Amino acid sequence: MWLRLRLYLMLTVMFGIVYAVIVMIAHMMGVSGFMFYAVIAGGITLVQYMMGPKMVEWSMGVKYVSEAEAPELHSMVGELAQKAGIRKPRIGIARMNIPNAFAFGRWGSDGRVCVTQPIMKLLNRGELKAVLGHEISHLKNRDVATITMLSVIPMILWYVAWNFMFSRNREGNNTAMIGIVAFILYFITNMLVLYASRIREYYADLGSVRLGNTPHDMASALYKLVYGNARVPKESLKQIEGYKAFFANDPSRAANDLRELRQVDLDMSGTIDDNELKSLSSMDVKIKTSDKLMEVLSTHPNMVKRVKHLSELAHGRA
Repeated sequence: MWLRLRLYLMLTVMFGIVYAVIVMIAHMMGVSGFMFYAVIAGGITLVQYMMGPKMVEWSMGVKYVSEAEAPELHSMVGELAQKAGIRKPRIGIARMNIPNAFAFGRWGSDGRVCVTQPIMKLLNRGELKAVLGHEISHLKNRDVATITMLSVIPMILWYVAWNFMFSRNREGNNTAMIGIVAFILYFITNMLVLYASRIREYYADLGSVRLGNTPHDMASALYKLVYGNARVPKESLKQIEGYKAFFANDPSRAANDLRELRQVDLDMSGTIDDNELKSLSSMDVKIKTSDKLMEVLSTHPNMVKRVKHLSELAHGRA
């Protein structure tokens, strides 16, 4: 509930920013200019909202599967959805060579949960169920549609900045100031979208644990996903650059995340067990300045901080 309130508040603030920019344009151009940009803003938002799922399906190569085709997957998702108190989402398998999972949809009854083929070979049942619980929690929190709406706002501001930075209106008044202000607001709103994307990951991890999955299964799943993503060719990563916010972790940061997580894997087993989480819960984690900067510019939290949060959930420190 708190996450949803924060996201809705951020959505209100950011649409308020767009409205303020439109008012500035209206002041410079007159009523016709106001209506023109209001229609553009509304049109872009509507198209993004309605076409978003189809764009994700096409880009990720999603094929929806029946219960007969993937009985184990349907069983886990159905059980988790029932516990979460939401309608069972459509289940798909993405034809990608990147081990990961994602959720998307316009509203509650339109939810879809998808896994890639490699993740089903990489994770054991407990780990896969923890990741699916993470994705179900995204749908329960309704943060997928909100993030989709939020991501439209920087795009609108970029469009305004691009068109006004060096232009003049019909009366000859310099409109460069509108472009400069829009560009600054584009940068600020983009940072806010990234921040919203990061905090929703923490809440989805918490949601997975509340659905009955163990924190160490979620932590091990993230560790294995990082390892699997680090082995993916860079060419494959470029193909999903625009959609990495949907994934359970950021594939483009996998190599760096892997180096950091090895300090948590004390027995070098390739997993993170409950004892290792317990050790991490009482450990003072230090993040380098460069990694902090990378996190600010990322759609996902720093992986060590994220696993640290799971350790605190496991041992009552959160």
